[in-house]
Amino acid sequence: MKFAALVRSAALVTAVALVPATTAGLARVEGNAGPEFSKLFAVYQRVKANYVEPVEDDVLINGAITGMLAALDPHSAYLDGSDLQRLNTMIDGNYSGLGLSVVGEDGAVKIIAPFRGSPADKAGIKAGDYITHLDGKLIYGLELDEAVAQMRGKAGTSIRLTVFRPGRDEPFEVDVTRGVIELEPVTWKLEGGNIGHIMVNEFSRDVGADVFAAWKDLQTQATGRLNGLVLDLRSNPGGSLDEAVALSDLFLSKGQIVSQRGRARGESITYDAETVFRGDIAEGLPIVVLIDAGSASASEIVAGALQDHRRAVVMGDRSFGKGSVQSLLPLGRTAALKLTTARYYTPSGHSVQEGGITPDIKVPQLSDPDLAKRSRFAVRESDLRGHLINELGIKDEDLESDSREDPRFQLTAEQLEEQGIEDFQLHYAVETLRRTTPRAVASRSK
Repeated sequence: MKFAALVRSAALVTAVALVPATTAGLARVEGNAGPEFSKLFAVYQRVKANYVEPVEDDVLINGAITGMLAALDPHSAYLDGSDLQRLNTMIDGNYSGLGLSVVGEDGAVKIIAPFRGSPADKAGIKAGDYITHLDGKLIYGLELDEAVAQMRGKAGTSIRLTVFRPGRDEPFEVDVTRGVIELEPVTWKLEGGNIGHIMVNEFSRDVGADVFAAWKDLQTQATGRLNGLVLDLRSNPGGSLDEAVALSDLFLSKGQIVSQRGRARGESITYDAETVFRGDIAEGLPIVVLIDAGSASASEIVAGALQDHRRAVVMGDRSFGKGSVQSLLPLGRTAALKLTTARYYTPSGHSVQEGGITPDIKVPQLSDPDLAKRSRFAVRESDLRGHLINELGIKDEDLESDSREDPRFQLTAEQLEEQGIEDFQLHYAVETLRRTTPRAVASRSK
């Protein structure tokens, strides 16, 4: 047994052994923590004495901790062993699996978003889908970490997912081959008309520097000066707060980027421009930020900052609405708490929690043949059980106020496919930027 594992095991046994040591000790616990703590200890004693089978102490203690954190919100959790390792590999952007960002809700596995280019994305899994079976085995009611562990596996192996997609009458099955998810946090392409398109797929380490490198490469590819930039944050479930600040700072030369406010000392922080990068690398250039219901957390920080400073026009669909900050609090060398410690706010003081970022121009993804059905069942933060409540008490129905049909958005997915348009939201953003280039404006004014 490794030394770290031995120390951890001994610590657990020692902690359990000390709790029932004396009546005086229990009295001190009750006095400090209140009568509610005695309920927990009473349940522990009765389970140990009366459960139909012997139960290990670590099972009970870990279960109590997990339940305690699950009662707080959907994003707080106890991580140890493989769970903590999975989080670290997600931050590094290199692991073997399907490439999904998921949440647990009432025992079900909900998809926040597939990572762009991942096996799940290529197999057609979409934000808002539910996974009900793995290889024909029902996973409803499993702990989320256990379900995720089953989806992980050796690269090259296949797993059959049974998927329920809101809006469809029947679930469907899809075989997905696991891969080494060496996610490219940033990908880019030069579109026609010298329009740059930078896709930020997730906020792992060095995303700010990667976007800067992408920008430099686009400049070398362009024939002359770039005429506009699409910053694509769709289906990006977030990641590092520091990288969200760094990315925003690339395009802002002054003002606040985001603020976070928490209860504990040190959790109320303001992040300002000009602290990571100097100047606006695309000064004077029009920018469109694309978001959708799968854009969460760090993505919303960037979109909110550029929107509030009027540095970019935000297009697409309303974002996920995760306006809380999770801190990783170590518990020894092999365990940690992922605990919600603060809310974050855009420069104008808007809390993203529940409501999300509302686009300046709502552009539906007409390329999606299931758009009409799926839009009625889009999964956002406000749909998760136990989510933090927005202090303003905003309701979803108040946010979705524009129900009028827009004459610009009447084409069907089939009609777009005939025109060779595979991604309508991107197409609309690029065309908008083309129409606003100095050359295009000058030609229209003649």
